[in-house]
Amino acid sequence: MIDMFTRLGTAEGLIIAFATIGVIMWVSYPLSRYLSFGRIHGSAIAIMIGLALAFVGGTMTGGQRGLADIPFFAGVGLMGGAMLRDFAIVATAFEVDVAHAKKAGVIGAVALVIGTILPFIVGVLAGLAFGYRDAVSLTTLGAGAVTYIVGPVTGTAIGASSPVIALSIAIGVLKAVIVMIVTPIVAPLVRLDNPRAAMIFGGITGTVSGVSGGLAATDRRLVPYGSLTATFHTGFGCLVAPSILFFIVRLFTQGE
Repeated sequence: MIDMFTRLGTAEGLIIAFATIGVIMWVSYPLSRYLSFGRIHGSAIAIMIGLALAFVGGTMTGGQRGLADIPFFAGVGLMGGAMLRDFAIVATAFEVDVAHAKKAGVIGAVALVIGTILPFIVGVLAGLAFGYRDAVSLTTLGAGAVTYIVGPVTGTAIGASSPVIALSIAIGVLKAVIVMIVTPIVAPLVRLDNPRAAMIFGGITGTVSGVSGGLAATDRRLVPYGSLTATFHTGFGCLVAPSILFFIVRLFTQGE
């Protein structure tokens, strides 16, 4: 029986992965509706379930890829890889009405810059607090605080160690979950009820998954606009973190 499941997971890995994610989402949205009354979006609950499954998979196998180390779930590694991830991010932005996008203007650009620099500084300070002193590790952790995509991209580019890259991803995932949970709560307070506000919000918070899930729980019509600037945020972070920001951090850590 075990051999049969192993062969099935190997031969039809991607189909198994889609089915697994489908079941998780199918469970997550009722949990969101009945346990949190919609305050915690189903995507946030799905991410937490996914993290728990990754922990269980890694613990069972002693591997490095979480649930994907179990042969039956090997396709999860492909589904969660860069190819499908980047496709989903780009596809989301295609729903944007350009006329509304132009309304973000200079404020949207400023939000994009602020939303990249501030989390980076917080990530660097967190790294310092936990004893990291080298520029490569600090930059990678700071980039992870921008988004969980910018972190590994930056770490790979500047030669960070695997544990530090993993920490940068963890920081970004934590940020995404927090944004998902907090967005519908603060939306009435910050008047997050129109495309322009959604684009500014997406630029400041940055995480595509967090913004998408949070706005979906607030007003589904705002998701493409917040995701647009959040997508730019990821690209901007991947551009400046391993270059300009890395050189700045290295300048301040040369004496360490």
